[in-house]
Amino acid sequence: MVSLVTAAGLLFVTGCEKKKDTADMSVKGSMELKYAEQFSVDYCENGCSLVDINGDKFLIVPEDESVPDDTSGMTVIKQPVDNIYVAATSSMDLFDSIGKLGNVTMTSTNADSWSLPVISEAVESGKIEYIGKYSSPDYETLVAEKCGLALESTMIYHTPKVKEQIESFGIPVMVERSSYETHPLGRMEWMKLYGLITGDYETAENLFIEKTKAFEELKVDDIPDSEHKTAAFFYVTSNGYFNIRKPSDYVAKMIDLAGGRYIFTAADLNVDDNALSTMNIQTETFYKLAHDADILIYNSTIDGEIDSIDQLIGKSSILADFKAVKEGNVWCTGQNMFQQTTGAADMICDLNAVFKDKAESTELTYLHKLK
Repeated sequence: MVSLVTAAGLLFVTGCEKKKDTADMSVKGSMELKYAEQFSVDYCENGCSLVDINGDKFLIVPEDESVPDDTSGMTVIKQPVDNIYVAATSSMDLFDSIGKLGNVTMTSTNADSWSLPVISEAVESGKIEYIGKYSSPDYETLVAEKCGLALESTMIYHTPKVKEQIESFGIPVMVERSSYETHPLGRMEWMKLYGLITGDYETAENLFIEKTKAFEELKVDDIPDSEHKTAAFFYVTSNGYFNIRKPSDYVAKMIDLAGGRYIFTAADLNVDDNALSTMNIQTETFYKLAHDADILIYNSTIDGEIDSIDQLIGKSSILADFKAVKEGNVWCTGQNMFQQTTGAADMICDLNAVFKDKAESTELTYLHKLK
């Protein structure tokens, strides 16, 4: 059998198919992303995938491929990727939704802090082990379990030595940035990356298409801007403040995408220049800005769901004088709204039904009306 090695390093064998050059990192295509902007994926000729997250580069190497000799500047993730440690809470639902929860065996969130029953039960039963807070994980468990990937939120940057310590054990650390996505569905699109990492991109892509279909069929452009109903999204803190989402937050964006208008604007508020998505405002300020809002939406994720307007007024008596309360247009979110990342499209559809006065005849997923 005659073979020929070219200058490019490609091996040709007479009568056989050309072998793949594991050193060929040239890009042959990229992952199609509709909404996500915080990561990108390029597909290389050698079968590897090059992931870029805010300048951090990761090389995903398939199980049947060799790791290229030159991986400088990249963190190598060799498939199969098992025993994943998830410290980024919003990512857990995405692994579950694409059928890869079995790849996750460790978390930094205890069972009581999960509002998703499937995850809470998995942690409670030990299928997913709670190994301590993200800032002080049990390193011995990470090593003993042969952790294939540590998935952190940007909170890890507050304790950089933890990230360095995990990496010192040869465990790849990926810091996800889904919370920085400007489009709500951009957060959900991270399921494609997790599908790629766990070896089932097709399932993730198909699920994303299915989940976004109803949202993409919404018709909100037929509502003139002047007729968009206004909405306030809030909860009352234990010390009497009103906690609201900042106007730049993705919840405000969901309200806009659903055909409504978020009642709070940056011009109305003294918005702190920090990474927090929420802020507390005093009762007087909330009354002034939200008194005439068409719709009130109570955020139940902190202190639990409520079912009646009387319960709402019990949290702050001033609410009895609000337009939406008088007209009975007050809603409450489900407690799993924020942890269930795959629900972003459904939440927008729920909001659209409320804004178009179709909620009474629509089966809502994340909102219920207060009686």
